Amino acid sequence: MRKAMAFTFGAIIGGVLGAVTALLLAPYSGDELRSAIQKQVDSLQMEIKDAAQQKRAELEAQLEELIKQKDS
Repeated sequence: MRKAMAFTFGAIIGGVLGAVTALLLAPYSGDELRSAIQKQVDSLQMEIKDAAQQKRAELEAQLEELIKQKDS
């Protein structure tokens, strides 16, 4: 249990230090970096929404097919 807690604490500290280092060494200023990150997040959200809509359409088509087979 103690080793797991030490590992978790170390992982959290390492993540925070890595994030701070990445921000300090980033090739963009704070505003530019935030803007670039926001663009990437927006793009990723759109991709996720599109994929979800496509999967929903596929599942609805499969459901309709199963209902037709049941009624036949």
